[in-house]
Amino acid sequence: MSDGEITAEELNELIEAGEDVRIVDIRSPGAFSRGHIPGSENVPFAELTRRVDDLTDADRVVTVCPHGKASVQAARLLDSYEGFSGRVDSLSPGIEGWPYGLDADGETEYDEADTPF
Repeated sequence: MSDGEITAEELNELIEAGEDVRIVDIRSPGAFSRGHIPGSENVPFAELTRRVDDLTDADRVVTVCPHGKASVQAARLLDSYEGFSGRVDSLSPGIEGWPYGLDADGETEYDEADTPF
């Protein structure tokens, strides 16, 4: 059941309370590795339909994208899937509006030693 959008503050409260929420970041793997909400999982939008079965056991899913636009579409897609019965929301400000700190994998798209300057 799609309930729409969730604010960064509301999501942070769920995380701090230890609620069972799966945070699905639909950005590219490169963008995800540069910074993501702690505990989130990367499921790029293009892979979402193939991997939706991995999410059907979740009671609550929050989709995340850069500015909260594409994640609305991802939430609707999950909600429309016949095997998905949990609650799904989109993070309304997107990752750009997440003020609580991000985890990064320490990877960059290029090695500074390879740059000509």
